[in-house]
Amino acid sequence: MNLPNRLTLLRIALIPLCVLFIILNLNILAGVVFIIASLTDFLDGHIARRDNIVTNFGKFADPVADKILVLAVMIALISSGAYPWWAACIVAARELSVDGLRLVAVEQGLVIPAGKLGKIKTSFQFFSVLSALFGLPAAVTLALCIIMAVLTVISGVQYFAASRHVFAFKAQDQQAP
Repeated sequence: MNLPNRLTLLRIALIPLCVLFIILNLNILAGVVFIIASLTDFLDGHIARRDNIVTNFGKFADPVADKILVLAVMIALISSGAYPWWAACIVAARELSVDGLRLVAVEQGLVIPAGKLGKIKTSFQFFSVLSALFGLPAAVTLALCIIMAVLTVISGVQYFAASRHVFAFKAQDQQAP
């Protein structure tokens, strides 16, 4: 197993630890673990591209690990009132929708790459979570959540608009019941 894939697995292993720290009300410690996990996201992709060791496992596991990390921490923070439930719902809906789109595309032999706006959206997800973890004023966390939510919706719409051909089908593709 190559280093980028190990870093992805490390990120996945850090998720329960981060959530445990939130449950124990050790949010600063959870924030440190979250930063380490987030850094593995940057490093695994950078190393894989630099060393040309992109794998199918990495293409699948890396974005899934990111989503699980962010959503698990958001959900844990909701229970303590430190994070708005609606922001996590928007993220979950967008991520599940885009993943569904990608699955449909894969069945057609198409790959839908991550867009630049999606990467910016991910950064705002991380910033909004860190704001809540480090106890910044609620107005700061709320502002970051609003920006993140807008970027999340726009990037989701962008994926579907750019990939509308995935849903096009020919008349012979229709099967009578």
